[in-house]
Amino acid sequence: MTFLRIEGFGKKFNIAHLHQTIQAVEEINFSVDKGEFIGITGKSGSGKSTILKSIYRTYLPDEGRILFDSEKYGEVDLLKAEERQILYLRKYEIGYVSQFLNVMPRTTSRQLVEQSVLEMGKEPSIAKEEAEHVLSHFELDRKLWDTYPTTFSGGEKLRLNIAMAAVKKPRLLLLDEPTASLDHQSKLKVREVIEKLKADGTTLAGVFHDIEFMDGLCDKVFDMKLRKYTNAGAFI
Repeated sequence: MTFLRIEGFGKKFNIAHLHQTIQAVEEINFSVDKGEFIGITGKSGSGKSTILKSIYRTYLPDEGRILFDSEKYGEVDLLKAEERQILYLRKYEIGYVSQFLNVMPRTTSRQLVEQSVLEMGKEPSIAKEEAEHVLSHFELDRKLWDTYPTTFSGGEKLRLNIAMAAVKKPRLLLLDEPTASLDHQSKLKVREVIEKLKADGTTLAGVFHDIEFMDGLCDKVFDMKLRKYTNAGAFI
């Protein structure tokens, strides 16, 4: 069953001080079935992140449709959805993870994950239990649970970032360059996390520069230059 479908997608950006309009992306078409992982590849500036941010509605596209099979609303065009619907989907159905960890200062890892659970209306006791479970699941060292993440390594921050998204059990998780600037060992940890999420039934869409990282991980790959699918097993 088609879970996410992009049809004739296009996005322009207005550069006010130059009095110019730049066509960032145009005529993008692809789909993802439930439980699949699609990787989006292409050079810097090709519009990969623009697509993910438009699915999450950080950006509002200019052309096309983004059709999402919502559990609450049925099939919804994310370009036309009301703000209250987008807020609901971000809270309960769609997660977004980037390479950056932007969190409230003086908040521990445990508190951050607990807050993600509390936002969904769960009781504090349940939030505590689920936070401990997901932090263990994503192999964040227990001694870091009550530590401020500003002191963490890149790999530890990324695992916390994914844990905060995963604890909500999103039906769709968007990954925007989550392995950028990580060392090889940290990338392996991230790969394990993604494999666990996929095994639990999450549908994923990800942007990566590291083609080797994607080998054997994605079900399908969309090439921004060719504007079509490429062989998911033929990266190296």
